[in-house]
Amino acid sequence: MAVVDSEYLAEYCFIHIDVGAYGREGDSTVFKECPFGKKLYTEQLGLPAPKPLPNTQDKPQPFVVIGDEAFGLHKNLLRPFPGRGLDQRKRIFNYRLSRARRYVECAFGILANKWRVLHTPIQVGPDFTDKIVKACCVLHNYVRSRDGFNFEHTLSNTLEEIEFNRRGTGARTQGIDVRDDFADYFMEAGSVPFQYPIVQ
Repeated sequence: MAVVDSEYLAEYCFIHIDVGAYGREGDSTVFKECPFGKKLYTEQLGLPAPKPLPNTQDKPQPFVVIGDEAFGLHKNLLRPFPGRGLDQRKRIFNYRLSRARRYVECAFGILANKWRVLHTPIQVGPDFTDKIVKACCVLHNYVRSRDGFNFEHTLSNTLEEIEFNRRGTGARTQGIDVRDDFADYFMEAGSVPFQYPIVQ
C-alpha cells in the first residue's frame, strides 16, 4: 500500500508505504489498519484547511487522496462512482480520477522495472521480504530525486481499463458531498477540453 506524490510534483516518489499485509486481505482493510489510513479516517493527518478549487471563489474543498473502487469513500479520500451506465458528469469524474491515479500506477511500474526482484516471487521469508520491498522503495525515491523525471520511464506502464463494479459505497455523507462537488467542478470551472471526446 502506498501514497505517491501529486500530479503537480510528478516525481513518482512514494510519500508513505505500508508493507507486510497478507495478500488475502482487501485493500480497504489494509488501508484502514495502516498508520496513514488510521490517521486519515480519524482526521489526525494534519491536512491543510479546505481551500477553494482553482477558478472558484466559494465552497472550499478539503484536500484529498485518491483511490480506486476498493477504498471506502471519505471526505479526504475520493473513489470512482460505481456501476455502469453512468451519466456524463459521473463518467467525466471517473475519467479525471483515473488520470490522476495513473501517477500511482506508473510509480509502481517504475519501481518494479528498476528493481527487477519485484517481478517474481521473492524466495526469502516474509520478514526479510518486507525489508527488501522497503529498501527498494527508499532506493526508488533516492534515484528519482537524484535523476529527476524521465518520460521514457512511464512509457512501458499502461493504465489498464478500470472496471467499476456495483458494490455499495459504505460512504459517509461528507464523502458523497465532496465527490459530488468535485464532479460538478470538473463539469464547470475545472473543465478541460480533453475530457469530452473520451467519455462520449
